[in-house]
Amino acid sequence: MNIAAYCRVSTDKEDQMNSLDVQKAFFSIYAEKNNYNLIKVYADEGISGTKIKNRKQFLQLMKDSNYGLYDMVVVKDISRFARNAVDFLQSMRELKAKGIPCKFITSNLSTEDGELILGMLALVAQEESGNTSKRIKFSKRMNAEKGKVPNLVYGYNKTCGDYFNLEINADEAETIKRIYQMYLHGYGQNKIAVILNDEGKRTKRNCRWSQNAIARILSNPLYTGKVINGKQEIKDYLTGERSNIDQENWLVTERTDLKIVGMETFEQVQKIVRRRHNKFNLATERRSNKHIFSTLIKCKCCGYSYRRTVRTYKNTYIDWACSRRNTKGVDSCPNKTVLNETKLLEEIRRYFISLLTDKPNVINNIIKEFNRIYESRDNNIITEKSLTDRLKKLKRDKQKYIDMSLNDIITIGELKEKTYPVNDEIERIENELRIVECNLSKKNRLEEVLDITFKDIENIVHIEDWTNLMLKRVLQKIVVDESGNIDIYLNFFSDIGLNQNVLICHDGT
Repeated sequence: MNIAAYCRVSTDKEDQMNSLDVQKAFFSIYAEKNNYNLIKVYADEGISGTKIKNRKQFLQLMKDSNYGLYDMVVVKDISRFARNAVDFLQSMRELKAKGIPCKFITSNLSTEDGELILGMLALVAQEESGNTSKRIKFSKRMNAEKGKVPNLVYGYNKTCGDYFNLEINADEAETIKRIYQMYLHGYGQNKIAVILNDEGKRTKRNCRWSQNAIARILSNPLYTGKVINGKQEIKDYLTGERSNIDQENWLVTERTDLKIVGMETFEQVQKIVRRRHNKFNLATERRSNKHIFSTLIKCKCCGYSYRRTVRTYKNTYIDWACSRRNTKGVDSCPNKTVLNETKLLEEIRRYFISLLTDKPNVINNIIKEFNRIYESRDNNIITEKSLTDRLKKLKRDKQKYIDMSLNDIITIGELKEKTYPVNDEIERIENELRIVECNLSKKNRLEEVLDITFKDIENIVHIEDWTNLMLKRVLQKIVVDESGNIDIYLNFFSDIGLNQNVLICHDGT
């Protein structure tokens, strides 16, 4: 009989690796003793048994079962096959459906003996894994409370096996100080990385410096002598899913012997980081103003911005198309509407002129519609304190996501997805606060904004060459659907903290 063997060890420590070699040797002897033909030993090294998706050799074992490479699978113990009872039963049934039995040598049981006993043993293995997880979590908690330090961090040396001590690396510490000083003197993270690479300096892992590496150093409070543990914990030992712990429950240990930069310097750097993030709005969609319609035109189908394309054939043609469809292919977005830049500018100019021509009517209709929608809402008293508290919480949430991105916990794409609604809400509340502070009603504020907007429209209508910043003073966005319909949103309601849309046609209605 042709057999395949599967073995696994949970860690890659040396003693466990020896155990893996012992397991492999065991199957060779077992096959020879029972007159089996051992086709292959599938071995996962340093992999937990609670998640199948991480066990490449196990997945290969299941895949090879489709090709008739072996007639039986042998495993030393049920816990080596899986520590997740659901995965165990599913895999066992999959092999059984193909006529491939699975034999567990230690317990002298096989899948041919039925599921009841095997299922119970699998549950025991799962429970043992859960208890191990609890012990590890408790151990980590105890180490965190004592002030466990990182294993590998630039600026320090660590003695192997010593959980609680670091020594400052003098040469690396000087580089840390330089990084902070360069940033304080106006150098960006990417520029600092370029300078260090040009000087031939390497990271702790002997890699080239990157913007992310500089960002992590600039945001790491360890350099001020603060060791922070307990930011996350394993929420589910079976899935490995992590959850963030509230900042007030973090375990902070003061270690003055690890101090490389002063707290004042660190806080100055954090202020600059936040200011630059707010200025360039890195946590939300880009705010480019390079071209006339940059970030102004939105695809109604997928929400992506339109991008500028230039074609030259006898004449030069400048068009705008959905950036997602343009870069990821036609299957990514159904919106194939392409806008010619010159024609769109002419259409917007005509629209502005029509609004100015019928200005009194347009303003009256907007205010009338506004009163109909918001009159009852304007009677609600919203205190300045409640708005301020809400604003502070939103900004904390936003900073948390930014920190997670800087620490490579989430990607830039996930950062954008999480901060889009937060930024919109921050802008809305800031506008509400301006109204409250000035003791104005939304109606008064609307009349003021309308007056400013129409003055801006009057100013740009008489200018031949518009810029992106000029249009953004008046336009909130231009939305295009797959049928070629174009909706132009003016900055009326968004400027006073409201998100309701009011239709303004060419006839002023």
